[in-house]
Amino acid sequence: MAEMKYEIKHTYGVLSESTKGWKKELNLISWNGRKDKFDLREWSADHDKMGKGVTFTSEELKKLRDMLNELEL
Repeated sequence: MAEMKYEIKHTYGVLSESTKGWKKELNLISWNGRKDKFDLREWSADHDKMGKGVTFTSEELKKLRDMLNELEL
């Protein structure tokens, strides 16, 4: 399997942190030199290891925001 290359361009914030120090973060990331995407996943403290996550384009993230704003929490 080819090595996954990534560059974290901006960190928007941390949603939570596990007892082992992994943080669930929303970041803007370029994967393998491609166009930046918004990315939500868990990261080790040094950003060397990552968990499974999900990426969003700007339009997808706007739609998600609108859906979340409609929720009664």
